[in-house]
Order: sequence, then structure tokens, then C-alpha cells
Amino acid sequence: MKQTDIGHDEICAAVLSMRGSIRAVAAFSAAANLLMLAPSLYMLQVYDRALASGNLFTLGMLTVMVIGLLALMGALEYARSRVIIHAGSRIDDLLARRVHQSAFERGLAGGQSNAAQATRDLDAIRQFLTGNAVFAFFDAPWTPLFLIVMFLFHPLIGALALAGIIILAALAWLNDRLSHDLLKQAGALSVQAMQSVEMQLRNSDSIESMGMLARLYRLWRGPHRGYVRRQALASERSALISAISRTFRLALQSLVLGLGAWLVIDGRMSAGMMIAGSILMGRVLTPVDQMIAAWRQWASTRLSWERLRALLSVHPARPDRLPLPAPTGNLRVEGVSATPPGVPNATPTVLGVTFALEKGDMLGIIGPSGSGKSTLGRLIAGVWKTRAGTVRLDGADILHWDRERLGPHVGYLPQEVELFAGTVAENISRFADTDADPVKITDAAVVAGAHDMILTLPNGYDTRLGPGGQGLSGGQRQRIALVRALYGNPCLVILDEPNASLDEAGEKALVEALTRLREKRVTTILITHRPKVLEVTTKLLVLGGGRAHAFGPTAEVLTRMRGGAASKSAPPQGGQVVSMPGTIGSAALNADGAAGAAFDGKPSGV
Repeated sequence: MKQTDIGHDEICAAVLSMRGSIRAVAAFSAAANLLMLAPSLYMLQVYDRALASGNLFTLGMLTVMVIGLLALMGALEYARSRVIIHAGSRIDDLLARRVHQSAFERGLAGGQSNAAQATRDLDAIRQFLTGNAVFAFFDAPWTPLFLIVMFLFHPLIGALALAGIIILAALAWLNDRLSHDLLKQAGALSVQAMQSVEMQLRNSDSIESMGMLARLYRLWRGPHRGYVRRQALASERSALISAISRTFRLALQSLVLGLGAWLVIDGRMSAGMMIAGSILMGRVLTPVDQMIAAWRQWASTRLSWERLRALLSVHPARPDRLPLPAPTGNLRVEGVSATPPGVPNATPTVLGVTFALEKGDMLGIIGPSGSGKSTLGRLIAGVWKTRAGTVRLDGADILHWDRERLGPHVGYLPQEVELFAGTVAENISRFADTDADPVKITDAAVVAGAHDMILTLPNGYDTRLGPGGQGLSGGQRQRIALVRALYGNPCLVILDEPNASLDEAGEKALVEALTRLREKRVTTILITHRPKVLEVTTKLLVLGGGRAHAFGPTAEVLTRMRGGAASKSAPPQGGQVVSMPGTIGSAALNADGAAGAAFDGKPSGV
């Protein structure tokens, strides 16, 4: 199966899951449409029988019968509406998780993720499939029955109705042709403008402090204006066609009465048939009007369908993985290379890095800015995919683990800390539904040295945070994110600049937390510039230009960096000290305590 068909098939499969509901709606629609003949037959009998005979009993019985039939028709309409509404909820249950996962993976892969747009697309499809459009689909096949009855009244009455249907359908097709491309362009520009606004909201502090709002408004205004103009032009064209259709429909209602009156005067049709024909004309045109409205709705729903199909196709459902034993923390990085996802032809930020850690090793990763430290951290955590090479945890490719099963055994603190709306305890427990253990929460906080700090919050662990951890300082957010990374006693912990926002007390607590992790033999990856936290590491990896320049026991690597010694050896294995071709210069300890390495000559990879 082609990948481009995957998303289409998933959506179709969800729709086909409604088969039972569709059959029920079809049955209800058949009965309801047959009962819709009742008003026409009632008027026919009233004019041709009751009025002609002057019999009040006949009129009364006809009235009671038609009221009963109309009440039954109303009950059937309500029943089919309930069935289709519940079917819509089923479609949402089947697709919501996949849409959420695919939107998340698009963001993870470096694409322009807009989960809100993906959700709106799903809502548009669900509303279309559970709205009047579906009823139009089931009512339209009964139009020929009403046409046949009108032809039985008189061929000219039937011909007029048939001509009206053809003209209204042609107007609906013309409306779609005139507006489809404009609506598609408007939809793309709307997404672009929305993403611009979301970016500005995420960086409101920087924008306000540096007076960038007016300039960024112009960046947003461009696509927004294009969206509004195309939407307006499409609406104008649609309004013109709609006005023509509405006028023509009203004219048909009058014309059928005029034609019927002429046929009655000419003696070729009864007065009852004239009135019944007028009522049937309205019934014949109703499904056509529904189809026209559905066609307009489908013009926008089709764009949602195409966007959702593309999203699901690019990010198919994750395969079921065979459950593996709980990992112990043995890590091997085998010749990994990587480029930032979503950036075509980007320069690799990690090139051929190889090293190995045993359970309980604590690795410090240092190097100048842009040397690939954070990229390597993401590769080890399984956040990004490698372009070449493999990251193995207990011998298994990190990408082959089931993420839901592996997650509790991995702690990850990214450079950009992000907390979520909820309580402090919920954030620490990773929003566990039922298995959030209060003891595990407090134990993780104690290990991270954040327990006392959390108790000073207004409601302690029950303090409710806003989106992004709103209500906390940067240092507090980072310390709670560290607790989250340590929740549940993971065997592998990756910390990317964990002390970037910490004060002296916070950094002291971090060093104590790292010491506890080392004592508990938790394999830890520590990406940092600060020499104070490097003291607790057992091994050190020096990166430069995406390549590994040195790897081995921390003390030995730091000594060689300070002394400027350089030697050649085989690729790094386990705890062996390694130096690449080229010279590792002296360690640069600058004024703010940041540690880095200066490299002489061109660095080579491992």
C-alpha cells in the first residue's frame, strides 16, 4: 500500500465503521420519505373528495390520519438524528487519538505542527458526516419517486420539476468551481497566520521588551489579509449563486401553481392535483437544496479531509512492539550522525559519534555552542531519529522500544523546560491517570532536592499551574522539571543544561541530586558548561563541530584538556581515554564559570 493512501484508508475505515448506523438511517429515511407523501395526498383528497362531497366526517378522518402520519414521520426524523449523532461520536473516538499523535509527531519531526488545526479538521469531517449532508444523501434517492408522482399528475408538471432540479444542480456545481481554489488558498493562508500568532504569543516577553510588535504584526498581517481577501471573494461568488438559486426556487413554486391552474382551467387536471403538485414541488426541491448546501459544506470539508489524510499518511500509526524486559541502563551510541528534522539539506550537527556507558555511569558532555550536545541528548532520549548509526539501550535500538513502556524508565530534562496546566504533583507524575504514587512523587522531589522548595508554594504539591508552568519562576520550573525527570526511579536520565536557570542554592541542590543518582547507579547524561557539576561525573565526552574529540574518565580527560596533550588512539570504547587526530587545546574556564574546550586544527570524528 502506498504511504499516501494510509491516511485516506484510515479515515474511510472510520467512516465504514458506521455501517450499522448507516443502514438504520437508510431505513428511517425510507419510511420518513414515504410519509412525506402524506400532506400531498391529504390535500388531493380534501379538494377532490371532502370539498366535492361536503362530507365533514371524511374531512375529519382524513385530518386525524394525516396528523398521525406526520407525528410518526417526526419520530423517525428524531430517531435517525440520534443514530447519526452517536455515529459521529464513534468516528471521533476512532480518529482523535491518531490525529493527536500525528500532529505531535509532525512537531517532533520539525514540521509546522498545529494540533488545533488538525483537531478542527477532524471536527469539520465529523460535523459534515453527522449533519444535514448525510440526510441529503439519504433523501435525494427518493426524489425520483416524487417526480414520478408529479408526472402522473401531468407530464408538464413533472417536466417543470425535472428542469428545475437540473438547473439548481448546475448552479451548485458552478458555485463549487468558482470557490474551490479560493477556499483552498484561504485555508493555507489561515493556517500560516495562525502559526504566526501562536509563535508571537509564546514569545510575548521578548517581543514587548524589544519593541518588535509592530514589525511582527506586519508579518502576521500579510497572510491574514490574503486569507480574508480570498475568503471574501469566495463568499461573494457564493452569495451571487445563492441569490440566483433562491430566486429560481421561489419562481418554480409559483410557476408550478400557474401551470397547474392552466391545466385545471383546460380540464386536464383536477384542483386537488394542482395543490398537491405545488406541495410536491417543494418536497422535490428540498433534497436538492440540501445537496447544494452539502456541496458548499463539502468544499471546505474536502480541504480538511485532504489535510488530515496527508497528516495521517506522513505519520502512520506506531507499530505494536514486542514488550522488552525493563532496561537496566547499559547504553551504546554507535556511529550516530543526525541533522535537525524538518530542515532539508541541513548540515549534520552530530557526525559519527561512538561511545558506551555501563549501568551507573554518569557522563558529562561539554563543547562549544553549536557542537551538537543537545542534538546528541535528543538522539539518546529517542526524541530525534538518527540519519546514520544506532543508539542502543540494553542492546535494543532506542527507536524499537514501545514509547509508552519505555517512558517510565527514562527521565529527560530538555534545555527548554515546558510544564503543563495542572497541579505540581500532576506534572511530576507525568499526568499518570491512576498509578500516580504520592510516595514516588515526594521521593523524586527529595532526590532532586526540590521537596522543601515545593512546600513553600501556595498549596505545596497541589499548587495549580497555568499553561507552560505559569505562576513559577524560571528556576522553579527547571527544578520541578528535574523532579519529573527523576519520577519513578528511571534507569536512564538525560539532563540538558539542568542548571541554566538555577541560583546558587538550586545548583547546590542539583549537585546533591546528581550525587544521589550516582549512588543509586542510575545511568546519567549531563550536558553542561559549568565545571562545578562536572565534578560528580565519572566520564566526559568532548564535542566540537558535531564530532567526538575526547571520551574517557572525567579526571583524565580534563587533565589532558588543561595540559593540551594530544595523542592518537582507536575509536572510544567503554571508559577508554581517546583523542582524535587534531589537537585538543586547553580548557577554557571563562569568567562566569562556563567550561569549554578550544580546538586547534580541524577536528575529526570517532
